[in-house]
Amino acid sequence: MDHGIFDGPQKGMRDLKETSAKVDPCVDGILMSPAMIPYCKDAFNYKGAPMAVGRLNWSTVYCFKWKYTEAKTVPAFSPEEALRLGADVALISLTLETGSEATDAHNVEVFRDLCARSKNLGLPVIGEYFPADPDSLTPEEMHNKVFNSVRIIAELGADCIKTFFTHDFKTVTENCPVPIFGLGAEKLPTQLEALKLAADEIADGGGGVVFGRNAIQVPDPGAFQRALCDVVKKDMPPEEAVKKYNLKD
Repeated sequence: MDHGIFDGPQKGMRDLKETSAKVDPCVDGILMSPAMIPYCKDAFNYKGAPMAVGRLNWSTVYCFKWKYTEAKTVPAFSPEEALRLGADVALISLTLETGSEATDAHNVEVFRDLCARSKNLGLPVIGEYFPADPDSLTPEEMHNKVFNSVRIIAELGADCIKTFFTHDFKTVTENCPVPIFGLGAEKLPTQLEALKLAADEIADGGGGVVFGRNAIQVPDPGAFQRALCDVVKKDMPPEEAVKKYNLKD
């Protein structure tokens, strides 16, 4: 639910208070701008509620509509502010191989500063790897970038990592010392396809998944999220989950 910090209002996420009310308690965390956590406080203030995951840095790599090309990141929220606003976990992104040594070094500097300060406060850190211009990459190029960069992010201090699923994801997870969460990425045509993606990510060693549009932009978000949790946490076959929760696209 952090798309608004880069792209403004999004389908299914225009009213974040309303959207967060559709998150099922089986979900472990909700990712959003730290500034939105107090606004959506009802989603976090009951026993067994999801954790609040606050995104700390702002990167041009996510501003798709503005067609930026440098993939430069800047601090957006300090860990101290995020903690005061109610964050339980910090998420910090890192983009490498931007084409500029200076930009890569700057991005690492921002990541390390925010990571160290978060850990000093007791905030666990989810590192996020997102390549520059991912739509232009071949499957092999995407895999190579993910394979190398998630290890770098782990060695820079992340406790777990959010990134793209690749055609050889098992090799990625086997060569990274911390858990890797697979992305849902773009909205898939059917809920069954989204659940199959999640099942593949877990089967290849993923420690979990991070789904946004695929978990919100559906007819019954709560039902899909319960199906997703069954697939991810209980190894339920996607077809069985679709049937159990009567998911229809």
